[in-house]
Amino acid sequence: MSLAKPSLEMLRALTDENVLRALMEEGRLTRAEIAARTGISKPTVSDSVRRLSEAGLLADTGERTTGRGRVGTYYSLAADTGAALVASIGPDGVVAETVDAFGTATARAEVGLGRAPGPHATARALTEAVALVRPRTHGRLRTAVISAADPVDRATGRLVHLPDAPFLVGDLDPAAVLADPVDGTVLVDNDINWAARAERAGGCALGVDDFVYVHLGEGLGCAVVTDAEVRRGHHGLAGEIAHLFTAGPGGVAMPFTEVFAELGLRRAGSTAIDADALRAAALGDSATARRTRDALARAVGGVLAAAVALADPRLIVLGGAWGAEPVIAEAIRAHFAALPRSVPVEAARVPEPALAGARARAVEALRTAVITAPRPEASA
Repeated sequence: MSLAKPSLEMLRALTDENVLRALMEEGRLTRAEIAARTGISKPTVSDSVRRLSEAGLLADTGERTTGRGRVGTYYSLAADTGAALVASIGPDGVVAETVDAFGTATARAEVGLGRAPGPHATARALTEAVALVRPRTHGRLRTAVISAADPVDRATGRLVHLPDAPFLVGDLDPAAVLADPVDGTVLVDNDINWAARAERAGGCALGVDDFVYVHLGEGLGCAVVTDAEVRRGHHGLAGEIAHLFTAGPGGVAMPFTEVFAELGLRRAGSTAIDADALRAAALGDSATARRTRDALARAVGGVLAAAVALADPRLIVLGGAWGAEPVIAEAIRAHFAALPRSVPVEAARVPEPALAGARARAVEALRTAVITAPRPEASA
C-alpha cells in the first residue's frame, strides 16, 4: 500500500515552524544561518521568511552582515508577536511577569496579600498585578500560566481549600479572573508541582525521571514525578502530605501538620509554620536545638519513608524556606538513611522555583501559540 504524500500546505507549515523555532532559540538569524541550523535548503527558507514576514510574524532587524560575500539580512520575531503572562499566588503576595517567545522576562510586578486573603482580595491583587505589567508588554497576552500555593482542582483549574491549609484563598478561578486580559488558555497548577518541574529542568534533579519534591516551608506539600511527569491524582490533590501520619515528639504518631503545633512552631492563630522561629529553634549546637532537629528529622523521615514506599523514587528533593536549610537537610538525610528503605536526598537549588517552572511552561505555550495561530494567506 502506497503512503499518501504530504501536501504542499503541510510542507510549508512544517518549514515555517522550523524557521520560527530557530529564531525563537537564537533571537536573530540570517536566512543562510536559518538554513544551516535547520538543514532546510536556502531557497525553501527564503520562501518561508517571505511568507512569515507577510503574515506579520517576522521583521527585518535593520542589521546586515559584514565582510566578504553576499550581505545577509538579520530577521527576528516581530515586536508585536505577543507575550505570555506568568503569575504566582502565595503568602508573600502575587507576582506577575510577562515573558516573550525568546524566554526573556519583559515586565514584573508584585502586589501584597494577607495570609488568609480569600478569593475576592486575591482576585483584586491578581488583576492589579496584571494591570501593572500590561503597559510594559508588546503585543497581546496570548496565554497565561499560574502558580498557586493552594491545591488546584485538576478538572476546573479552581483553587481548593483543604483542612488546615495555611494559605486560605478559597474557591478562586484564576482563568475567569484573567479572561479579559489574556486571549488564550490559562493553565493553573500548584506551586510545588511547578517547583519540581524547575528542579528537573535545571536543578538537583536535572534529567531525573522519578523523584519526589518535598516542600517544607510555611506550608507542607509534595510533588511526585514518575516517568518524567508530575502525577496530579484524580482530583489534582496528589502530594498533600499535611495529614499524613508520622512520628511526632516522643515518638507519638500524629498528622504531620500537628508536629509543628506540638513543637510550638506555628504562627499565632494559624496552621502556618513559623519558618523564622523554626530556624531559630533548630539551628545551633545547643541541646535544645539538637532535640528540635531530631524531632523534625524523625517526622520528615516518616513522610519520606511513605513516599519511597508508594512512589519508588530515585531521589528525594527537599525545598522550602527551611527544608533546604543545610543543617536541617543534613539531619533529615542522616535520619532517613538509617531507615530500611532510603534513597539519596538533595536540597533544592533553583531560585524562585515555582515561578521558574511556570515561566518555562509559559514560554513553551507562547511559542506553540505563535506557531499554530491562524494567519492571513500569504502569496505563494
